[in-house]
Amino acid sequence: MANRHLSRSIVLQALFEWDFSGHPEELKAIIDRDIAEFAPGHTDAAFMYELAETVQRKQAIIDDIITKAAPEWPLEKISNIDRNILRMGLAELLFGDRDQVPPKVAINESIELAKNFGGENSGKFVNGVLGAVYKEIGEPGKDQLSKPKVANKLPEEPIDISKLVIEAKAGGIVHARHENVDYVALVHDVFGYWTLPKGGVEEGETNEQGGKREIEEKLGITVKELGPEIGTIDYVASHPEKGKIRKIVTFYLAEADYQSLDLHTNGGLDKAAWFQLHEVVDLTIYDDILPLIAKAIELITQ
Repeated sequence: MANRHLSRSIVLQALFEWDFSGHPEELKAIIDRDIAEFAPGHTDAAFMYELAETVQRKQAIIDDIITKAAPEWPLEKISNIDRNILRMGLAELLFGDRDQVPPKVAINESIELAKNFGGENSGKFVNGVLGAVYKEIGEPGKDQLSKPKVANKLPEEPIDISKLVIEAKAGGIVHARHENVDYVALVHDVFGYWTLPKGGVEEGETNEQGGKREIEEKLGITVKELGPEIGTIDYVASHPEKGKIRKIVTFYLAEADYQSLDLHTNGGLDKAAWFQLHEVVDLTIYDDILPLIAKAIELITQ
C-alpha cells in the first residue's frame, strides 16, 4: 500500500513552491519533479494529483473558511507552510472521499505535517483551525473507532485557562423599527450560518466602544445607541505564534435606523440582512449564538 503520509508531504512541498513562486509553473509538473527527487518509484501519483487539484480548484472557498476559523490572523500573515497545510487538510476534510480518508485522519495527518515542517506552534495552530471547522460541520465520523494509541505517546496536558493571555472582542445584534415592524440585522458566514458581527477591541477602547465600532464597520451603518449587554462567549483558540489564547467576546444590543446594509469584512462573511423577529426562528444559527439572539428579542419586545 502506498505511503499516504509521504504523498501528502510531497504535495505540501509542491504547494509551498507553487505558492511561493506566484504560480508560474503547472502544479502537476512541480509534483512530478518532487516525486523524481524525493520519492523515485513512488506509485501514488494519482492521489497526489487529485489532492493538489482539489486545493487549487477550491482555494477561494478554502481560504474564506481559514479566514473565518482564524479571523484575527490574516491569511497572508500565516506562514506559507501552515497556510498550505490548512488548505490540504480542509480539501480532504470538506471535499474528499470520507470512506477513503476519514475526517479524523485528514486532521491528524495535517497536524503531523505541521509538526514536521512548520514552526514551534504550527501543530497547535493547525489543530485549532481544523478542529473548529470539524465542529462546525457536525463532527462527521466522531464515533468511528480510532486506531490504538501508541503506548509511549504522552497525553496532552490540560489547559489552565486562567494562565492564558486574554483577547477582548466585542460585537452585537442591531435592532431597527421600520413602519411599526421590528427588525434585527445578522451576518452570514462561509459555513452557512447566520451570526452576529464582532471583532477585536483595540488598545485604548472599552468593550462598548469596540463593539459599536465593529458593528458599524462590518455592516456599514451608524449605531444611534449601544444598549445593554446581552451576553459573552468565552473560548480558547490557537494562534500560530502565541499558541493557545483565551478570547472573551462581549455582545450588546444596538439601535440603528432601518437602512441598507453594506457588508465590509476581510473574509469569512459573505452577506448581511435584516430579518423580522418571527423570521429568525427559521434561520441556521450557531448554538452558542441562539441564547444571545433570544435575549435580544426579549429585550426588544418588552
